[in-house]
Amino acid sequence: MNLIKYLGAMFAAATMTAVLPSCTNLDEITYDRIDASAYYQDENSVKGAVASIYASAQSGFLEYFWYLNEFPADQVTWRTWNGGAWGYDEAAKFVLSSQTWNSESVIIRQAWEHAWETIGLCNTLLGDLEKLNPASLGMSDSAMKQYIAEVRTMRAWAYYNNFELWGGTLPLCVAADGNVPGSADPDFNKSSQIIWQFMADELDGCYGDLIAEQGNPGTRNRLSQGMNRMLKMRLLLNSELWTGTARYEECKTLCEQIIAGDYGNYSIVSDYRDIYGINNETCPEVVFAFAMEAGHNTNNNRNTPFLPYNYDQMFGFSCDQSGWNCVCMVPSKDNTGTLVPYAGTSNPKSFIFDYGDKLGAPYDRMNNADIRKQPFKCDAGGNWRGIFAMGPQKDWNTGADVLADADLQDKPLIYVDQVGTFQNLGRQLEPVMSPRWGETNSGYRVIRYPIYPTSTGLDWRNADQVEFRLAEVYYTLAECHMRSGNPSMAKSYVNQVRGRYFGASDQKELEKPGPGFDTFDADWLLSEWGIEFLNEGRRRRTDLRRFDKFTQGQWWFFGRATETDRQLPAKRDRKYEWYPLPQAALMVNPGLVQNPNY
Repeated sequence: MNLIKYLGAMFAAATMTAVLPSCTNLDEITYDRIDASAYYQDENSVKGAVASIYASAQSGFLEYFWYLNEFPADQVTWRTWNGGAWGYDEAAKFVLSSQTWNSESVIIRQAWEHAWETIGLCNTLLGDLEKLNPASLGMSDSAMKQYIAEVRTMRAWAYYNNFELWGGTLPLCVAADGNVPGSADPDFNKSSQIIWQFMADELDGCYGDLIAEQGNPGTRNRLSQGMNRMLKMRLLLNSELWTGTARYEECKTLCEQIIAGDYGNYSIVSDYRDIYGINNETCPEVVFAFAMEAGHNTNNNRNTPFLPYNYDQMFGFSCDQSGWNCVCMVPSKDNTGTLVPYAGTSNPKSFIFDYGDKLGAPYDRMNNADIRKQPFKCDAGGNWRGIFAMGPQKDWNTGADVLADADLQDKPLIYVDQVGTFQNLGRQLEPVMSPRWGETNSGYRVIRYPIYPTSTGLDWRNADQVEFRLAEVYYTLAECHMRSGNPSMAKSYVNQVRGRYFGASDQKELEKPGPGFDTFDADWLLSEWGIEFLNEGRRRRTDLRRFDKFTQGQWWFFGRATETDRQLPAKRDRKYEWYPLPQAALMVNPGLVQNPNY
């Protein structure tokens, strides 16, 4: 992909009309643009142009859309210190974790601005490619059709991401003609149906022109038939939620076709580490991943938001990407019990076993025999295990204590599965506190992609960013069976994935629904979705919505903690099911219709 990366960057820098204004701004500004007939000279120039949409999608969607789908849900939170001594940022991200945002919220506005870049780029590119004569560029008709299908599929993917957040408020912007469309229809529900159908038709209309995976690692960084069909699968799974029409049987059939290999050869791997490791472009479970390369294409959100500034000591690796230390997992324990110096409390209550929560508590929700449920370690040979930074942190090179900063300055850094003011800074400690009242060691941290010691010569930033993998098809098929009244089949498909997390002597654990559950029911399945795709972004919020738990479910601090400036009820207003359009967007484009109840 190196040539494609280079050509894509060159094309994006040199050619594009400002794409954002075409859908969201009344005043279009045209920058220097190479005429299409001058730019497109051969297939490499076409390849470079198409590569630009991958670069745009990677930069535009991997950060802000992660915020909006993970922080308001029940597994990952933006945690500040002592009421805002660090990381509060005028509540820009705290409003996400507390579900108290409005149309003026900064992150929502920033996400909206990024949302249209890829779509605008795709529109411009399609306008160019559809006018070209393949033969004059030394290309076959089928090659040109494949490139066009990639662009159409990427545009549908970008629309899907936007639709997950804003629903029927979206404009249907499919041409680079300078027109500024308003919402697809003034009626939110009708508009949702129009946009859903557009995405479905686009995907159905072009998947046959895409490549089908045949075991070539290089194809996993390009949009393929498998990725296209998985995106259609997501549309079908969420159809009842978004359009009012259930399409679970159609979804089930499509899942079975994908698993059977009708759209490419994929398989569930026996070692989960193959999905996230440095050579994950060879993993047969990966259907599509963004190509990553340190210094060029990287995704900060994979690890560094969870980690402190001195994480190089923890992992024996240093680079120019600093830790944020403002994101942690939703805690599994409250703040009761006996205080332990620098380490929360002993014998706190469990949100699963003492409070009876069916949501949240992601660490305790995992089976104790699950091989992922252990501290992350990577040795000098690059061999790693576990996915959590938890408990006492030790210097990778010396074994000495890693020291904390801020409110625990120069004290041993000991991550706890709790969030509270254990030193009574800013506010007296309470049994349950909101993510506004954490400390520097609050919450376990997720290490989804392994961090290799520098001595290995491996850079974790070179692992590709997985966006679609076959396990999602198995879980989707399981949900379709659950919804049709067949929980035993749902269990079977989940366990075909889940079995890899248990050793030979622990396979009996597959017959147990796991902590907090007595039966293999819908609550169990929703929990399994969360465990399998923990912090993989842009999925969890929609899962909760599909099971009517996003605003109506209770976890952690909702209904238990208090804030002086906002309510944190056990059940929230249903208006938060969708995000509002930013006020700035409404001012620029009066044809947009705000989401209901904002």
